[in-house]
Amino acid sequence: MRIGHNPNKDKPLTATTYTHQVVIPVYIPNQEDYFKDSFQILQYCMESLFKTCHTQTFFTVVNNGSCTEVRDYLDQLLAQHKIHEVLHTHNIGKLNAILKGVVGHHFPLVTIADSDVLFLSHWQRATYAIFETFPKAGVVCPTPSSRSLRTFTANIYWDLFFSKKLKFSKVRNHDALKAFALSVGDKNFYNEAQLLTHMTIADKEVSAVVGAGHFAATYRREVFQSLDKLQSSYVLGGDSESQLLDIPVVKCGYWRLSTADNFAYHMGNIKEAWMEKQIHRLEAQNTPKIPVLYPFKVQAKIANWIKNKLFAKLILNKRVLKHFLVWKGLPKLYKNHYLK
Repeated sequence: MRIGHNPNKDKPLTATTYTHQVVIPVYIPNQEDYFKDSFQILQYCMESLFKTCHTQTFFTVVNNGSCTEVRDYLDQLLAQHKIHEVLHTHNIGKLNAILKGVVGHHFPLVTIADSDVLFLSHWQRATYAIFETFPKAGVVCPTPSSRSLRTFTANIYWDLFFSKKLKFSKVRNHDALKAFALSVGDKNFYNEAQLLTHMTIADKEVSAVVGAGHFAATYRREVFQSLDKLQSSYVLGGDSESQLLDIPVVKCGYWRLSTADNFAYHMGNIKEAWMEKQIHRLEAQNTPKIPVLYPFKVQAKIANWIKNKLFAKLILNKRVLKHFLVWKGLPKLYKNHYLK
């Protein structure tokens, strides 16, 4: 039986002051073996966010079936008003956990990051500069990679085929590339040529590296409004990340880019001394300025097919791409081994 009138019926939501959401999925089922340092690394991750994000950042953490200690820690952060939202669930898979964190909100920008990312000072400022300088940017990764130039990037090559803005440039921080390689357990992840030069887009004083990873990346909200599917059948891996995080960007007509310098570290699952030292060096971000984003317009299906299917099949073929790279400034001595 219901008596009376619910006072919240037909009541509009209060306009939010937050402009940027950060979503962190967390899966730490125990503190043994592979996960023995993961809880501490999660704390480093969260502390780096608290220190480097501006006050209009909305933090969402999705506990994807973690142990009691992690659950209690996240509830404590919520009670202390350090984060704004905690979603507890059993292990439903990484991408499904991410989607849970994204729905129900409408922030212009959404950062999705693994719980082992250490964010560096001014990462938001650097990310915003790329969105504002390159109106077609749909996702920006704060960690550049020389190996990202063949991953869902054909539309960039189509749009800038004859442009002098697209060219090879000197890597600004090759030590950061080496650090990423070590963090994924492969010190040879980048070859000598990839440590020295990478494909970039330059406009005025802002440069962006072609391509983007997805262990940490900031997306335009519209990317998630155009998803064809809202569920992944994988716990981790498979084609889930490409289907839900990569392909939707290019289907909208957007570019996948990264900052030219390094603004985040991948910590992995083993605690190391440098991590705490890096935390102490972090500086606060005091500028909540959101970039002026190019109005969203869905790309026509025929344009998407031409750029990301037909043209991609040609330009991303290694035998063709290596000649294109030389044309765009790759030294000829690297032509035959730049692409792995």
